[in-house]
Amino acid sequence: MTFSTPAVAVRGLTKVYPVPFRRAKLVAVRGLDLQVEAGQVYGLLGPNGSGKSTTLKIILGLVAPTTGSTQIFGRDSREVGSREWVGFLPENPYFYKYLTGAETLRFYGKLCGLRRARLKARCEELLDLVGLGEARDRRLAGYSKGMLQRIGLAQALLGEPKLVVLDEPTAGVDPAGSREIRDLILDLKRRGMTVLLSSHLLAQVQEICDRVGILAQGVLVREGRIGDLLAVENQTELILQNATPEVLAQIEAFLAGSSARLLETRQPQTTLENLFLRATRRPDENDQKVRPHPERIQQSPE
Repeated sequence: MTFSTPAVAVRGLTKVYPVPFRRAKLVAVRGLDLQVEAGQVYGLLGPNGSGKSTTLKIILGLVAPTTGSTQIFGRDSREVGSREWVGFLPENPYFYKYLTGAETLRFYGKLCGLRRARLKARCEELLDLVGLGEARDRRLAGYSKGMLQRIGLAQALLGEPKLVVLDEPTAGVDPAGSREIRDLILDLKRRGMTVLLSSHLLAQVQEICDRVGILAQGVLVREGRIGDLLAVENQTELILQNATPEVLAQIEAFLAGSSARLLETRQPQTTLENLFLRATRRPDENDQKVRPHPERIQQSPE
């Protein structure tokens, strides 16, 4: 693995499921190309049935692709060894409710190969990281949904992964808990980890993700940096300081020689919600078919 190796690389991925009792097939993912660079927070978006969870499961080696390939830091994700660098929090994690928070992490830590002093130190470190230090000795049966998601995130981090995959990490969590999980994801990014997540909370994704990919009917219909995707084409905003009404009235002709100072020039932004609804609109809603090839915005040089 080198520094330039992508955290996740998906090439020509297609997954077809047979439909039981019918001579039909369901195409869950079709010709997907995707790349997540190391250190990024990447959001995979799409309506229910768009292929998000199938894609994540294939990347994790839990489901075999029909065609195509997926790699984790340059290693085929079907290899067991590729997953030593990965932490995973499923949408509906299962925990033993009679265990306490500390016991839960010790249990999963032993499965990760941690022992004795290292195991104890790692469990304490993660309980503090996810804000459950004071609840370490409470049984999970008394945890809220948000607390369960945080203990789930803690177990995903036990093995000190380089890549964390989160499937709907804020599902069923109240706004306060959702905000805490958002802050945890940003903290993981500051620590140099790569985060690949799927979510329906578009406003939160807009806050934390560097890039997003939007799936619709198994096809990647939008992909790129958040700022590039949300920019309104063919429009420019001018942000002025100390501009008088007279200057505003004459701005087109007078700006270069006025006392006003141009602070910033940028494209006005739409919202991720509006982009998502446009990108995933069904053909009968706009009389246009989903494009068979993704509309991609290339990443600009850093």
